[in-house]
Amino acid sequence: QVQLVESGGGLAQPGGSLRLSCAASGFGFSRYAMSWARQLPGAGDNLEWVSSIQNVGSDTRYADFAKGRFTISRDNAKNTLYLQMNSLKPEDTARYYCARGGIPREHMVPPEGQGTQVTVSS
Repeated sequence: QVQLVESGGGLAQPGGSLRLSCAASGFGFSRYAMSWARQLPGAGDNLEWVSSIQNVGSDTRYADFAKGRFTISRDNAKNTLYLQMNSLKPEDTARYYCARGGIPREHMVPPEGQGTQVTVSS
């Protein structure tokens, strides 16, 4: 079965960095575009799209708030998706999920993992 296991979250100071990872198994990872989405505090089930990457090549897409600060990447040999987050802001505090699909955005599958919590605070 599909498994997506996010890790790398934690507490960071404003201006700091974190690198999130998503270990994928149970499906053809290299055949899927992949995405990151986040659930902001108090947002209920609403997810905010963060970024997507095509299955191969260099097609990457970012939400406006992520441009210039976040970098999505993947290692198909390791079945792993990454999100490098720099210049973190308190408003980046959220639970971050990886998800299958996302290019185009409406093709993103609802997250199937537990997510990883990112808290940005001094």
